[in-house]
Amino acid sequence: MSKAFAWLFALFFLPYSAFSQLNQASVDFWSDIPNEQLASQIVNEMTDEELLAQILMFGWAGTEPSALLNQWVTKRGLGSVKVFGWNTDDIHKVAKSIRTLQQESASGRFKIPLFVATDQEGGWIRHVKGSTSETPGNMAIGASGFPLDAYYSGYYINKEIKALGINMNFAPVVDLYTNLNSSVIGPRSFGSDAESASVLALAFSKGSETAGVIPTAKHFPGHGDTSLDSHGKLPSIEIDYEKWEKRELVPFQYLIKSKVPAIMSGHLAYPQIDTSGAPASLSKFFLTEILRKRLGYEGLIITDDMMMNGATQFAGSLTKAFTMAIEAGNDIIISSSTAGLSDSLWTQNLLLMQTEDSFRERVKDAAHRVLLAKLAYFKSGNAAPLYPDETKIDELIPDKEGQKFFLEQACRSISLYKDSGAVPLNAKSAGKVLIVGPYLSLFAQGRKRYPKAATYYISTDLNSDGNIAGVASSYDTVIFCVQDRHSANMLQRLRGLGKKIIVFSIMSPVPVLEKFDWVDSILCGYSYSDYTFNALFAALNGEITPNGIVPLSTNP
Repeated sequence: MSKAFAWLFALFFLPYSAFSQLNQASVDFWSDIPNEQLASQIVNEMTDEELLAQILMFGWAGTEPSALLNQWVTKRGLGSVKVFGWNTDDIHKVAKSIRTLQQESASGRFKIPLFVATDQEGGWIRHVKGSTSETPGNMAIGASGFPLDAYYSGYYINKEIKALGINMNFAPVVDLYTNLNSSVIGPRSFGSDAESASVLALAFSKGSETAGVIPTAKHFPGHGDTSLDSHGKLPSIEIDYEKWEKRELVPFQYLIKSKVPAIMSGHLAYPQIDTSGAPASLSKFFLTEILRKRLGYEGLIITDDMMMNGATQFAGSLTKAFTMAIEAGNDIIISSSTAGLSDSLWTQNLLLMQTEDSFRERVKDAAHRVLLAKLAYFKSGNAAPLYPDETKIDELIPDKEGQKFFLEQACRSISLYKDSGAVPLNAKSAGKVLIVGPYLSLFAQGRKRYPKAATYYISTDLNSDGNIAGVASSYDTVIFCVQDRHSANMLQRLRGLGKKIIVFSIMSPVPVLEKFDWVDSILCGYSYSDYTFNALFAALNGEITPNGIVPLSTNP
């Protein structure tokens, strides 16, 4: 049998376990050898299949991993998996699934553990749900301005997901809120000031590491100065290198100097900096020339989801996008969908390794960097459990100390943006109260202070309508929750009623920064968590002083 035929036979017909036996390993991941030496020895012994699989991360979106994802681990030696947030309410199943995947990975000849990642940013983006903490979020941290709030947010958020066996978090978001029309970043950002965001992002990152989870700064080179979402199309950010260096780059520089272990590359074009028009995730100029060489970054570079149109539209196909991402300098390539075992993104890139030495060396370099990061993490003594015990999850999630902290943090974040003497407002002076908003938890927290208050539910459906002005005319005070421009437009219907109008702004405060000089008071919180609603009503009732400052500039 010729060597070429034997390789093709192994590629298409043998499972990973059988294929790996073609070359017996002389060492494994747990060998007592210095990390650098061990990583080099393993990659030198790896087959091309093992090298390529080590730099891939495929997602699982159901309540449990698909059979196909399990096959990628057992038959291909997949290096990493990602937990997406569509069906993760049962965190016991999450822990059990992670344990199973890690056991499967440990059966490979090198016994290399999986990186298991998710997006648990805090606030709005919380991919692992169930009883995990729904926190005030990054913009709330920016409003309080305390680095300790950022540190302990990172600590408690990651302490919870660590209990499930998740060892990598795609957080913190270090994008600046420089485009106030942004709908994809919004309250995920710490704010618009580069220095403040840098300090807070660094503190969050350190809290994550203390908890035992790898933080990932995102989205390089900065997603904040666009109103477009790279899930749908490729945003083009029209600023030059000098402006980028003084603004969007600053938080990344802070984190690079602190040796942040991972950075996520974004599907974002900066045509005045890279004139090819390529998204940064596929740009060798951004990732190799700037991030690696000019900035001296030595950690992992991880793509954003390659299934997003911002990447595939530029490349022309998913397979080509994977190739370009590897060539650009990424070390881990993410796909939210699990590819077929013989899909072209696998077979074509594997074939390229056989025919182009430079491409094979780039894959080998990425695999070496991944292995080195895994060795440093899993042998640190502070890693997430490889085999989490789902029977103990309820003791650890939600974190009891974290619950107390997040309420205190929410209280520190509340910002009194406008007041005409209506705050504080007790139940007696408020008269007949109507609470308007889209969340039942808003009503529950409101009735703790205003027990006789009536409620009016407004849908988040953009086409919804209602007689809000007619209903509000029967009350003395209206407490109106604004979460977006749709609810802000509904609020406009109350103008001229002659009632006391209190606005609770949640999520991004941008919709209430405009055209509401006629309301009596505006209190800003930055999420729809119970902690935030509790803190907003506490501030309105005079229980706390709202000392937070809206962390946005109209001229960033």
